[in-house]
Amino acid sequence: MLINRFLNKLTGTQRKVVTNVFWAVAGKIVTLFSTLIVSILVARYLGPERFGTMNYVVSVVSLFGIFATFGMTDIVIRELSKKDIPENVILGTAFTLRIILSFLAIIGILTYSLLYEDKKDIIYMMAIYSIYLIFACFDVIRSYFTAIIQNKRVVLSEISRSLCGACVKIVLILCHAPLIYFIAALTLDFALLALGYYVNYQQVADCKKWKFDLTTAAFLLKSSFPLVVAGATAIIYQRIDQVMIAKIIDNTSVGYFSTALSFVGIVTFVPSIMIQTVGPLLVGFKKSDPKKYELESQRMMNVIVWFTIIACCIISCLSYPIIRYSYGIEYLAAVPVMQIAVFKAVGVALTMVGGQLIIIENIHKFAFIRNILACIVCIACNYWLIPRYGIIGSAWATLATVFFSGGFGNLFIPAYHHILKKQSLCILLGWKDIFKIKDIIKK
Repeated sequence: MLINRFLNKLTGTQRKVVTNVFWAVAGKIVTLFSTLIVSILVARYLGPERFGTMNYVVSVVSLFGIFATFGMTDIVIRELSKKDIPENVILGTAFTLRIILSFLAIIGILTYSLLYEDKKDIIYMMAIYSIYLIFACFDVIRSYFTAIIQNKRVVLSEISRSLCGACVKIVLILCHAPLIYFIAALTLDFALLALGYYVNYQQVADCKKWKFDLTTAAFLLKSSFPLVVAGATAIIYQRIDQVMIAKIIDNTSVGYFSTALSFVGIVTFVPSIMIQTVGPLLVGFKKSDPKKYELESQRMMNVIVWFTIIACCIISCLSYPIIRYSYGIEYLAAVPVMQIAVFKAVGVALTMVGGQLIIIENIHKFAFIRNILACIVCIACNYWLIPRYGIIGSAWATLATVFFSGGFGNLFIPAYHHILKKQSLCILLGWKDIFKIKDIIKK
């Protein structure tokens, strides 16, 4: 009743936007927690070595997968929203480009596996998992529903995929299936999602009407290139640590490291929702009252970052019981790693808030510089710390990377110096706003 009363007070457009946000949040919650629960069950069944091998395979394929998307997602959403080009042309062109790029990425994955992998089972697993890139091409349909503010259809597909995928993995555990079946199940997740997108799209339009246009293709590739550079470097510094751990130490260590990072997503979930909620308000302040924008953006950063710091401190202190009673005794080696790595969420919060302000102020064209530098920092720190301190060294490298990309990296970009100033004030004095949270909410 309260929800209905709230929605009735909104205009048609406002109601549509709020409903869209609700479905996005609901889908994120279901996907996040179902993925975590299934990950715990799979990790307990496989054990550290095989679980580490699975994460290594996923990390390697993800690195090549960057070039299959080519940063087109945001560009497609933007062009669909502008409606300057017919949607059947945009969707058809984007889908065709994604298919071509996916096959090229798969060739790259197979080449890498044949040249650098000695174990045939890992080669087979990389080949099987790389097929997901083909199914991921149907993300263009997700972009379509996002552009027309109909997240409900997208989220229902994602929830269905999460639940069906969870059931499949549980059945595999009960049947004592080998690791390669779980890799195939990960690929099946993307196939189910692609099917859901397709079925939902066919209810409102027809894929057969999609058309490929060479001029539009050139435009999409040209527009996406700066984004693929930024996206590629971001994925590299998020995934390269697990690849380097596998190569320098072993796959068992990858299993411990992956386990330690598994709860970071939960810590960063609330900040991401807070940013999505407050972001539109800041856009309004930026246009109407610049002084209020400066004040409220600082307050938003203070509350979000310090909420994350408090949550990370709690989880760090509880790392032992969390690992012990979720993943099990086999994964206790992940405890010291988790005590350090969970603070990655603080760097992520700084990155998300800073990134939101950068977008609002329309200075995002410099972001790729920060990502490139962060990628260099990540590889250098892992290369130096892993041989000396093992996965604990990689945990420190993770912190160094994420804090550089979300904060210190702004020092090298003059246009972002004011963002760095706000972040510094946030770390030093932002805790004061935690005690004023009620007053901030009222305002």
